[in-house]
Amino acid sequence: MTDMFGILRRAVTPGRKGVRPGSPTTAPERRQHNLFDAAATFVAASVEDDQDRMDEASGWVSPEALSFGVGELAQRAVLALARERGESPEGVARTLLGLADE
Repeated sequence: MTDMFGILRRAVTPGRKGVRPGSPTTAPERRQHNLFDAAATFVAASVEDDQDRMDEASGWVSPEALSFGVGELAQRAVLALARERGESPEGVARTLLGLADE
């Protein structure tokens, strides 16, 4: 499993590719991105190991907003998996993090 918080921390670290965290990049599209767009794109890109897309998504919103969105996505994903599996959210979260046997 990917260390999501490590990835998020690296994505919002100052000095990467000359982009200041929190300053939105100028996108060629007219559509404005919200924190949930950014979080979904960022997480999907990190799973696919697409650093360019991660950098793009992290420029859409402030680092704080991206962090909130990633956390919200994690909560919703754990809850959905728990319901699907008929398990507790804590059990699912521990299993996903490799802590089920502890």
